[in-house]
Amino acid sequence: MKKIFVNEVGPRDGLQNIDIILNVDERFQLIQSLEKAGINSLEVGSFVSPKAVPAMDNTDTLLEKLVNSKSDYSVLIPNTYGYKQAKDNKVKEVCLVLCATESMNKENINKSIDETILEFKEIIDMAKKDKIRTKIYISVAFECPYEGIVSSEYVYDLTKEFLSYGINEVVIADTIGAGKPDQVKKLFRRLVKDFGSSDFSAHFHDTRLLALSNVKAAMGEGITKFDSCIAGLGGCPFAPGASGNLATEDLVSMLHKEGYETGINEEMLRNSAKLAAQLTN
Repeated sequence: MKKIFVNEVGPRDGLQNIDIILNVDERFQLIQSLEKAGINSLEVGSFVSPKAVPAMDNTDTLLEKLVNSKSDYSVLIPNTYGYKQAKDNKVKEVCLVLCATESMNKENINKSIDETILEFKEIIDMAKKDKIRTKIYISVAFECPYEGIVSSEYVYDLTKEFLSYGINEVVIADTIGAGKPDQVKKLFRRLVKDFGSSDFSAHFHDTRLLALSNVKAAMGEGITKFDSCIAGLGGCPFAPGASGNLATEDLVSMLHKEGYETGINEEMLRNSAKLAAQLTN
């Protein structure tokens, strides 16, 4: 039976764009519940300005509470300062986000794409020396809320560039849920043909109810790792219309029905979804 890896982004991506701000204990409670359900790969927070994303304040305190866990934790960082904070907190994997359009990149991290690439290359070099794993999200990979359809050729070129820098993983991210299965299939087919499938994963939003169809399209091209978010919470605070990540419980249910193994207990996962709903009203 083939295994599909689920990376849970609820504690970061799911909580950053909702009105209710969870405290550290509540975030810890949610993470523990997800781990009990069998999820052992989680994005737990970010080292961004608390003024910009107040829900992610005190990620360092949260990491202290998680210190004895066996799970794989990642945190999102926007820049070199964020990297240093992650390193000081003994994080084993950092996530970078590069938007595939200038407008969205400016909106998201207030820099041009070229400036971002230069800084991210420095971070990747530092991380290799520090033995910290790096992952980059190529955000708005199919469509941007400001600039419309994104060139798949450009996404391919960005991916190739970051792989040449030694990034450990590239996540193709459909940030506003506008990607269609044929676009997903076409892009991943080319990437997998040229670079293999092991360095890629996918992140889909369910804005237009196409997330599961897009997962199937990516799986058809050999992709075996997907982001999802408990209870379908979240979305990008800087992308208008980017509501709702793909719900982890929907993804896992679909995978099990199709005969794939995830190592996740569906009943306990539904309990996590209920907890997430309670905590976030």
